[in-house]
Parts: sequence; structure tokens; C-alpha cells
Amino acid sequence: MRHNLRLTLRLATLCALCVAATAGAHHSHGNYTDTFIDLQGTVKEVHLLNPHSWVYMDVRNASGQSQTWAVEATNKIGLERIGVTADTVKPGDAVKVRCHPLRDGSRGCLLGFLKTKDGDVKDWDGNRLPIPADF
Repeated sequence: MRHNLRLTLRLATLCALCVAATAGAHHSHGNYTDTFIDLQGTVKEVHLLNPHSWVYMDVRNASGQSQTWAVEATNKIGLERIGVTADTVKPGDAVKVRCHPLRDGSRGCLLGFLKTKDGDVKDWDGNRLPIPADF
């Protein structure tokens, strides 16, 4: 009986460690600012993936030069729940995004809202927030 108790405790400890390791593997969004910026540009690539989806878009800077931005969205499953499919946004589409820029100033953002070429706006961060009136 004592042997079974020790084995049970060891297995329970191992399971707890596995769950803790998995939970700790997901990163925070601390590398993004708390403020939003709006960007308009042309979609270069779309990757609907798990654990995070990505939209790469070409945006013209203040001097008119095209720069590629990497915009991080929620996972493919979360996007599918709000009606986003592989046909929603395609390379060549003009889009507008509202996102949290990277703290280090590089060209990356955590996506909040994305407006497609037909004017449809969705919360690509998966929070299902109301669409801002000024977007």
C-alpha cells in the first residue's frame, strides 16, 4: 500500500510539472506598448496559424518608402470563430490595422482591429471588443 501511495504521489507531481511547463511556455505581450497606432498598407503575406497568426503588410513611411510590418494576431481557431478564413485577406489587398507597436521601435505590432478592403472590421486579437467609432 505504501508503495502505491509513493507511486501515485510521484505521478501526480510529474503531471503537475508538465502542466506548469506548458502554461509557462506561452509568452506575454510585454514587448508591445499599451498604446495603439493605425497603419494602412498592402497585404504581403497572411499566415493563419496556431499559436499566433501573422499578417505581413507593406506600409509607406513618412518619406514614401515602403516598409514591411509584421502584425501578430490571435490563433487560427480564434480567427475562425469570428469568421476569418483564408479568403478574408489576401496578398495585394489594401487594409487598415489598429495595433500595439513593439516597444523597441521595430516594425511589428500586436493586432487589435483589421479593416478589410470591403470595410469589414474585426477584432483580430480575439477579445471580441466593440469596433472603435473612429476606426
